[in-house]
Amino acid sequence: MAYASPDATTRSRPMTSEEKKVILASSAGTIFEWYDFYLYGSLAAIIGAQFFTAFPESTRNVFALLAFAAGFLVRPFGALVFGALGDLIGRKYTFLATILIMGLSTFLVGLLPGYASWGIAAPIILIVLRMLQGLALGGEYGGAAVYVAEHAPQGQRGYFTSFIQTTATLGLLLSLVVILLVTSYVNANYPAVPQLGLDGQPLLDPTGAQVMLDPFKAWGWRIPFLGSVFLLLISLYIRLQMNESPAFKKMKEEGAQSKAPLKEAFGNWKNGKIALIALFGLTAGQAVVWYSGQFYALFFIQNVIKVDQFSANVFVAWSLILGTAGFIFFGSLSDRIGRKPIILGGCALAAITYMWVFPLLTSVANPALHAAQQIPVTVTAAPEDCSFQFNPVGTAQFNNSCDIVKATLSKSSVNSDTVDAPAGTVASVRVGETVVQSYDANALTGEALAAEKARFTTEINAALTAAGYPLVAADNTTVAKADHFFDIFNAQNIKIVLILTYLIVLVTMVYGPIAAQLVELYPTRIRYSGLSLPYHIGNGWFGGLLPATAFAISAQTGNIYAGLWYAIVIAVMTVIIGALFVPGDSHKKNIFADDGV
Repeated sequence: MAYASPDATTRSRPMTSEEKKVILASSAGTIFEWYDFYLYGSLAAIIGAQFFTAFPESTRNVFALLAFAAGFLVRPFGALVFGALGDLIGRKYTFLATILIMGLSTFLVGLLPGYASWGIAAPIILIVLRMLQGLALGGEYGGAAVYVAEHAPQGQRGYFTSFIQTTATLGLLLSLVVILLVTSYVNANYPAVPQLGLDGQPLLDPTGAQVMLDPFKAWGWRIPFLGSVFLLLISLYIRLQMNESPAFKKMKEEGAQSKAPLKEAFGNWKNGKIALIALFGLTAGQAVVWYSGQFYALFFIQNVIKVDQFSANVFVAWSLILGTAGFIFFGSLSDRIGRKPIILGGCALAAITYMWVFPLLTSVANPALHAAQQIPVTVTAAPEDCSFQFNPVGTAQFNNSCDIVKATLSKSSVNSDTVDAPAGTVASVRVGETVVQSYDANALTGEALAAEKARFTTEINAALTAAGYPLVAADNTTVAKADHFFDIFNAQNIKIVLILTYLIVLVTMVYGPIAAQLVELYPTRIRYSGLSLPYHIGNGWFGGLLPATAFAISAQTGNIYAGLWYAIVIAVMTVIIGALFVPGDSHKKNIFADDGV
């Protein structure tokens, strides 16, 4: 049954003040929801140390990123559930449900005891809470995009929906700013805390002294999570003031609603192929560019380049401040030249430049590390001795001599080549002219194992230090550092911020116009369901798995930049499929027509 919006013929008029108020209210609530979701991403390394204490550091980093990805993996299921609800009962009440689930889950993360207190139950509950956040976010984005688009004047959908696109980045920025403020206050006003082992006793360093934790890393990281309850109350108030979309109300009055929106959206080839085109020709590439430019960049700076957490957050926060206007610019530009060339152009630029940008970032942010990486490092090992060290369930043990070498080199951000050796050969590593033999932890026990581990650690650290690797952070005077939020006005820090801003500009190219593009692919009766699933599969699976996958690939190949090929290959795939199948004139379409594109 076809229908017309109550003012479909007057959509080109300027928006009323009431419509603008509704859209701003929707955007503000969405910012708070993204803030809740991204707190974990911003604190992944610290949370990993709290909840995955039982695992080695290299494995712990992968687990921390996978717990982050868990929230993304379930987003498509949230899109199905809340997308159907949005098309059946309306946009407003779906918003209320998603914000409640998100806010309560975030608050509970702040209360959850760590591994030392609750054992394996702690990381399990953490992942469950992350999944609840993902379900909520799966229903949030589609509703926000549809809600704004259905209020926007004809010919300005790209511009008005681009404000929704800023909410993810502004939510991340808000989380970073809160973390920076809390970190500064807690560390300046509270004493360091002894780090406890799994037995509940203080850990000791090789000299016998207690290992101390900054108070923020020990307990202060919980404050941003607990404080989100205030944002939850504000968000609920905002959502309760919102009015239902006029298009949805008119459709409901005329009885034009879909009785089975999921079946109609995905159960026939006419609409099903649109979902496939949207996924592979738009959102998959958009997702990997988005997560590479924001989250993997943050993780890369902290864990690979070895910039301290506070400084890394300052640099990324400034890049977000400088680059966020790009969402509005490219969203508005897409109203004039179309969404397709901008989105695919951003994917293409990312694929072409990533292998240049990230090494440049290393050379600027940590010159000593970059210089040391020019020294040849070669691992000699039997191929069957080298495992792919990606262990999402925590059951595998990487004790082969090759695995021990590669895990050690990866932890120190060392680039290496691998040379095959005969079967049964104990792996060794050559750093410059120094050769260090590894050991097979499977063949040793007790004191013999401890002695070999100590011998290998001493020898490899000495070889890397001699080659110029800055293994002791306090002794590295070349690494970038920001003492406070405005400490960016020197040549090194400004260059870092500009490099990161370039990555954010690519993010704004692919993400600014995407909401309008997806809205324009579907008729009103199935719009919420139709656009939500490909968006959240693309961003939840292709994008959400990027940090953990890239880290594991880099560790396996011995190249800290190799993980970028994951993003590059998917971005190129999207450029090809999008160029062939995505319509180029959707920005001219009347989205209130029931035939879609």
